[in-house]
Amino acid sequence: MAGFIFNKLRNKDMGQDEREEGWEKSTVEALAWEGVKEQRRSRRWSVFFKLLTFAYLGFFLWALVDWPGTGDIVGKPHTALVELKGLIAEGADADAEEINGLLQSAFEDKNTKGVILEINSPGGTPVQAKSIYEEILRLREKYPEIKLYAVVSDLCASGGYYVAAAAEEIYASEASIVGSIGVRMDSFGFQKVMEKLGVERRTLTAGENKALLDPFAPQNPAQRAHLQGMLDQVHQLFINDVKAGRGDRLEDNDALFSGLIWSGKESLKLGLIDGFGGTDSVARDKIGEENVVTFSPKQTLLEQLTEDVGTGMVKALNQLWISSVFDKGRLY
Repeated sequence: MAGFIFNKLRNKDMGQDEREEGWEKSTVEALAWEGVKEQRRSRRWSVFFKLLTFAYLGFFLWALVDWPGTGDIVGKPHTALVELKGLIAEGADADAEEINGLLQSAFEDKNTKGVILEINSPGGTPVQAKSIYEEILRLREKYPEIKLYAVVSDLCASGGYYVAAAAEEIYASEASIVGSIGVRMDSFGFQKVMEKLGVERRTLTAGENKALLDPFAPQNPAQRAHLQGMLDQVHQLFINDVKAGRGDRLEDNDALFSGLIWSGKESLKLGLIDGFGGTDSVARDKIGEENVVTFSPKQTLLEQLTEDVGTGMVKALNQLWISSVFDKGRLY
């Protein structure tokens, strides 16, 4: 009887041990399986982020590519529009190299019936303006059947008018600002300020005129005369090119080249422009082709996205300002 009880207890203990070993085994297996699943998840996320990184880099590189635009391939007759806006200077909005390239594309397109150069510029450097002026004359001579008209929107001053003078004809609004045929060079004089502050100017030069236009030194009469002579030469080149472009249409009036500006209405009387009109009316009435196609610089996708985002931010800020000022039609 005692042996039976001992065996029974031993079997009970063995069952408990086996159950404990089974629980430990199942726990280890479960942990091991979870580890395997975690490794698989980690590998999947790693692959996902790698693919995402490659996709981002691929999109970024694709966005940087200068893909061909659609403005230079137009399948039907049109008036080609080239916009000259802002400062005429290297690297500026109206860079001569860029504007000249757009003009070339416009003239070379076999479906171009006429070209309009729309100008809204305060001027710029004489070299850049003269470069565009000469390119217009070259293209007009090379393509005599294609007329180029300049259309002034708000402002056509100084270098802007220099460029316009090369056109077949110039049109503007009665309220446009035209003229400023002159040349300028700016500097400042801080000599008296230096004296009041007790600051001594120490400048070393190799060449007696190397410190030309030094704003902290008294003006040198000889240097001033030299610079004035240089400005007069550039001014005369400006005058000669305007006269060559406009011819007998210009009124015999010395004030034309004094740097003054005039309204479009007065400009017509002085012969600075040929009539009133805008891009659409010139395309319709002078060129005879109302289908206007803008020839604009090619932009990468990244540049377009950046420009769109910038425009959107400006609009959002403007709307925020309006919302802060106006409330239900009342101005605070």
